[in-house]
Amino acid sequence: MLALFFISLAVLLFLSVPIASSLSLATIVGVWFHDTLPLEIIPQRIFIAMNSFPLMAIPFFILAGNLMTAGGLSQRLVNFASALVGHRTGGLAMVAIITSMFFAAISGSGAATTAAIGSILIPAMVARGYHIEYAASNQAISGALGVIIPPSIPMILYGVAAEVSIGDMFLAGILPGLLITVSLLISAYIISKRRGYHGVERQSIRDVGKAFKEAILALLMPVIVLGGIYTGIFTPTEASVIAVVYSFVIGFLVYREISVQKLVETLRDSAIASSVIMIVIGAAGLFGFFINITGVPDMVYGFISELVTNKYVFLIMMNVLLLLAGMFLDGGAAILIFVPLLLSTAVNLGIDPVHFGTIMVVNLAIGLVTPPVGIDLFVVSQLSKLSIGRVAKAAVPLIILLFVDVLIISFVPELSTWIPSLVKD
Repeated sequence: MLALFFISLAVLLFLSVPIASSLSLATIVGVWFHDTLPLEIIPQRIFIAMNSFPLMAIPFFILAGNLMTAGGLSQRLVNFASALVGHRTGGLAMVAIITSMFFAAISGSGAATTAAIGSILIPAMVARGYHIEYAASNQAISGALGVIIPPSIPMILYGVAAEVSIGDMFLAGILPGLLITVSLLISAYIISKRRGYHGVERQSIRDVGKAFKEAILALLMPVIVLGGIYTGIFTPTEASVIAVVYSFVIGFLVYREISVQKLVETLRDSAIASSVIMIVIGAAGLFGFFINITGVPDMVYGFISELVTNKYVFLIMMNVLLLLAGMFLDGGAAILIFVPLLLSTAVNLGIDPVHFGTIMVVNLAIGLVTPPVGIDLFVVSQLSKLSIGRVAKAAVPLIILLFVDVLIISFVPELSTWIPSLVKD
């Protein structure tokens, strides 16, 4: 029965059947040949997987990010970051990184961050003499911050799947996100110094103040959302609703850049994106239920424990596995598939669930910029009119840098657990 289940799953994935359909169809095969499970369990488990209050945060954060883009807040973030560092060597590359970090604290999505910031900065970088391959690859890598800096949609998925506090996961992403941001800024400076990418004209203190004043409402949003979560004023799910209301009020009433037509388009796009994620969640919930009830996680632990008794060796194995998985699977789907398989083994080896979740999310963030299915590559390919192969080739040095960051995060657990522990104390 298990053999048929895994063979069906492998064949469906090999045939490029959508991940939700692959998981559902393979699980139906497994349930069909199971001795005691009725077929009625399939719709029940799909519904149970989606019937989760914390998961309501996902469509609201998606909508909030789209409203921020439609309302012109992304452009104001770009202007502020440019006023701060645009005059330095590699200034516009740094602006892309810093603005992506700001926008990541709004959208929770790598693709949304890449699209919102890349549509502005890739043409600007090319106009300033940056090679288009570097401009595109730098933006793709920077967009990966969208799933690491809180609030993060993959962290919400991990928190639900692993039954870990979503607030703790958000806190755990702060230091790893800053580590990756700093490493990208250093790489941007070094590359730009070697290639002669000069900054724009230095702006006066008055201009910086003006840019800050225009961007202050956008900068306040993550402060309100995350501050409310960490002070216990509202839950992550409630925070997502606050984010939607705030972004709508600012874009529609204050900046007046959201027209009725824009609003309808934003609602439609957000609904489509949310529906895709929820379908995957339902299918992955069914998959997770089936492998748990058939004892697959115990088999995995038994197999791994015979080969590996050291948690650091296990972490190296998991990093390689997750990096490979990220190349072929959507990050959210990979989390929902691998958490039931690997979390119990990680906990038994003494790895904190919050730390393990951070490692998983950061690894899968790299999957956003690795072919064949790196979504950030597709986004910047459309924006820059380059082939995915050219963008991926230019991104190789930055991907290696991200992998080094992953190893640091893996072997220094305090980067993920220190801030959550402070809040608990």
